[in-house]
This record gives sequence, C-alpha cells and structure tokens, in this order.
Amino acid sequence: MQKIALLGATGSIGMSALKVMRQHPDRFKLFGVAVGRQWDKLLPIIEEFQVQVACVWDSASAAELRKRTQAKVLEGMDGLLELVTLAEVDYVLNGLVGSIGCRPTLEAIYKGKHVGLANKESMVMAGEIINAALGKHPEARLIPIDSEHSAIFQCLAGRPVSEVEQIQLTASGGPFRTRPAADFGSIVKADALKHPTWVMGEKITIDSATLMNKGLEVIEAHYLFGVGFDDIKVVIHPSSIIHSFVQFRDGSLMAQLGCPDMQLPIQYALTYPERWPLKVDRLDMAAIAKLEFFPPDTAKFPCLALAYRAGALGGTAPAIINAANEATVARFLEDRPAGSAGAIGFTDIPRVIAAVLDEAEIVPRPVLDDVIAADAWARKAALRIMNPAADGAAAPLRAQAQAGKR
Repeated sequence: MQKIALLGATGSIGMSALKVMRQHPDRFKLFGVAVGRQWDKLLPIIEEFQVQVACVWDSASAAELRKRTQAKVLEGMDGLLELVTLAEVDYVLNGLVGSIGCRPTLEAIYKGKHVGLANKESMVMAGEIINAALGKHPEARLIPIDSEHSAIFQCLAGRPVSEVEQIQLTASGGPFRTRPAADFGSIVKADALKHPTWVMGEKITIDSATLMNKGLEVIEAHYLFGVGFDDIKVVIHPSSIIHSFVQFRDGSLMAQLGCPDMQLPIQYALTYPERWPLKVDRLDMAAIAKLEFFPPDTAKFPCLALAYRAGALGGTAPAIINAANEATVARFLEDRPAGSAGAIGFTDIPRVIAAVLDEAEIVPRPVLDDVIAADAWARKAALRIMNPAADGAAAPLRAQAQAGKR
C-alpha cells in the first residue's frame, strides 16, 4: 500500500489522479492532499478517501475547512512543506500549478521521497538544483507526469542519453493554430480558454494558447533528460495522439501514443517500472486514419522562442520568464476592459515577458534563494510594465534586480 500526498487535488491533474486511485484501492492510500483555496471541493475528497492531512494555501479557506473535518489541516507554504516531508508519506504527486510547486518538490527529494512531477515549473525554475539534490539523495526518485515528458521517459526506457540524437516534443498548437496573426489583437479570454484537445486549468490553457507551455516543457526536458536545447525540437500535432518522439543516433524514431487522458502518465509514474491495468479509452488506429504534423510558427507564437532564449541563457533566466509569464497570464485572466488601467491583450503576454527578460540580471549558477529572488523581481517587473502608472514606472527595472541574490 503506497501512501500518497496529492498536491493540487482539485485541479485537472488531481482529478485524474483520483480516478487512478479509485481503480486500485488496494494499492494506493491517499494520505494527504493540498489545494489553493477550494476547501469545499476538497471536503468530499477527504471524506471519500479518509484523508489524514490536508493543506490549504489560503488561511481563510483553511479555517473554513477546519470547521468541517477531523483531518489535520495545515496552511500556506509551511503546511505544504510539512505535508510532503511527513514520515507516513511514501509518494508525493505534485500537480500544483506555478512556481508554488518548486519548494515542495525539493523538500520531498531531500527526504528521500518518490515524486511524480506534473509541476513543470519546478524543473524550469530549479532544474540544476533539483538534479543536484537527486544526486545527493539516491533513495529519492522523480518521474515526470506531463504527457510529453512521460512519453520521452517511456521511449528512453532506461537507455543512456548518449544514444539520443534528438527529442521531439509534440504540441496541439492550441486554439489559434490556424488563426491569422493579424487577428490576434482581437483574441479575448473566452477564446483563449477553448483548448481543442485537453481539459485543463485556466492558466495552463492560456499557456497552451501562447505556446509558452511548450516552451516551458522544452526547458523541463533539458533538465530531466540532459539533452541540449539544440537537440530538443517542437512539432505541432493537433490530434495529440502521439505524445512525443525520441530520435536515436542509429536513426530509430520511437514514439509513445495514447488517447489524450492524463490517467495514463499518472498511473505510469505511480507504478513504474510496472504497468498495471487501467480503464481508459484505447486507440483505434484505423479510425484515426491520418496523423498530421506541422512546424511551429515562432513569429506568430513568440513565447516559444522566448523559452528557448531563456534556456540558452541558463541560470535564473528560466525562473524569470516563468514568473513574468505567471504574472502576465494572471492579469490577462482578470479580463479587464480594454483601455482600462493595467488591461492587457493576448499579444501583450509575450511582449511583457520579453521586456522583463531584457531587463533582468541573470545569476549564472543560482542557489534556491537566487531563484526565489529572481522570481519575485520578475513578477514586480511584469506588473510595472503592464501598469506603469499604478505600479511605479519611475523605478528602473534593473533596480533591486540583485537584491537578496547574493
């Protein structure tokens, strides 16, 4: 019986993970859960799975949950870190969205836990730091859950990276793949949330629409598999049937296929190296008939090029673009009326991120404090650019860039 702490229990990854656990109640015990503020959606999960420990990021929401459950309720970052380091927890499934997931990933590794990682921001922000921690704690293990990285992991099947010629990450292309760039100025929140293939949370859906999600996955793949950025390619594959390819140096091209359902990579991460039965849709290749592939248009989707640029810069650059992206997407999701203070459009997302990266002071070999400081600086810089009058246009973006970094 594997005791699991599920971070992001009410999100799309969390819901898929619960489906997997329901299929194997004799093998998985949901010991702990964590959410941002949705205590009302968390309560039935606690009751169904008899969860022992819950963590709620928001203090007021944590207080509401305490009134309604006998489970121990933690809160905030301290609560997350306590949850993932509990002696009873064998496996941490990190389905959190955003930079909040980085420190719990590291703390779980420091305690020798097995980690199923769906929080790509952990590797984007602190890939070198996490890899160093894994080296120092060989009893810990990290298995990727993003469908693309799970596909690569499955294709590699333990083969050394020296045998890899190229990794090809597939991308659906999002809702605007065929929309002319000249029409991007009219894109609104509702348009950007209509993903053609996957059902996901709002933030990652916007990232998919801008292709920043794929850019972050490129950086994540670099740190997960040790492949250089020149050897990581993106290919647009609208049907999301092939989840990624690995090109080996002998010319063999291996792919992992499956219906677009996150239960599969989640269960594989939980059961690796075994494969257990799973009730999900099976592919009918004859019914599919045709698989299409296209090169990405980085002129139309500049976020992808920005991610490659940050990856090549290294150091704190990936953390900076991730933080700037989180701040900018959050502002876009506020859906402020056009022309109002701080309102941004879809095309402003890459513009703001690029401006922040241009102004940043990159720390080449960061420790965790450097990464956290870079993240905080980038968010403030993004806010300043989006709303100069309210957020302090007079303060130069380079000011405070080094504060707390040394």
